[in-house]
Amino acid sequence: MGPVYNFSAGPAMLPKSVLKKAQEELLDFKGSGMSVMELSHRSKWFMDVLEQAEESLRALMNIPDNYKVLFLQGGASQQFAMVPMNLLVNSRKADYVLTGSWSKKAFKEAKAFGEVRIVGEDTINHIPTLTKEMFDPEADYVHITTNNTIEGTVFAELPDTGDVPLVADMSSNILSMPIDVTKFGIIYAGAQKNIGPAGLTIVIIRDDLIGLASDSVPTMFDYKTHSENKSVFNTPPTFSIYMAKLVFDWLQELGGLEAMERINREKAALLYQTLDQSKLFKAPIAGKDRSLMNVPFVTINGDKELEAKFINQAKERGLETLKGHRSVGGMRASIYNAMPLEGVAALVDFIKEFEQENS
Repeated sequence: MGPVYNFSAGPAMLPKSVLKKAQEELLDFKGSGMSVMELSHRSKWFMDVLEQAEESLRALMNIPDNYKVLFLQGGASQQFAMVPMNLLVNSRKADYVLTGSWSKKAFKEAKAFGEVRIVGEDTINHIPTLTKEMFDPEADYVHITTNNTIEGTVFAELPDTGDVPLVADMSSNILSMPIDVTKFGIIYAGAQKNIGPAGLTIVIIRDDLIGLASDSVPTMFDYKTHSENKSVFNTPPTFSIYMAKLVFDWLQELGGLEAMERINREKAALLYQTLDQSKLFKAPIAGKDRSLMNVPFVTINGDKELEAKFINQAKERGLETLKGHRSVGGMRASIYNAMPLEGVAALVDFIKEFEQENS
């Protein structure tokens, strides 16, 4: 059998070199005689891993000193509640831009903690035009989802929120290109797309937003708890942090996020060009709103049987997990950082071959 390329939206594929490194160290980490999965989270072995992971991530993203990096559990979905529990404390008002399924879920959670308002259109096929005047200057924060995994849209430009902290769920495009961290109050991301295995959530939070939670907020849901305890208040997801550290190292060896962006743009351009030229398939998202990470596509005439045939035959070719999310149907190719150009090229070749055979 030839190579298998996993186009899953998450858990997603990991770089082969990272998996090989983990394999080499799996039974005996750094001469400890123990697997990295067995190490105490208080041991020097693991604390070195944790510190190195943070150092690598700070270097990659150019994270300023007045931001803390937290390695948490609970996924991005837990952050849907932790953000309002920690930040809805002054005006108890927040603005949410709804651009897809995950931003809607974040909005629903936040409604339990204060007055939460929708800004911009409630849309799934494009990013709404946003101006500074649209946001409440008294809001405690503005929340966006930078890349919409299911719908395949992305914020090409960040909204200007003035002095109101911008909070971003960046789960599906973190580390895909350089960003200016100083434009955000909080960035959070589940690991299972561009960072590492499921089970880890990265939170990058500005110092002035820590310690705002009321006494009624449970200890584990207070950012201050994890900041003061350097992410080891309780047992963290040790193996996922170790794998994330290897991924950060891989990105640095690749040339950093500038190099990663060039590769991602090349991959996405190849796939979008093929779909735009196709007479059988189309990509619903157009223009600057197109995601570099998640590319949904459908048959032009909406033929569900033909789409099912495509997915099944793709699987036989080692092109895995191309079925679109159940809420939108069709197909979806998630081409995160670890997806090599060869994988996208293999998908493009199959799309062209399938079109010839079924036109």
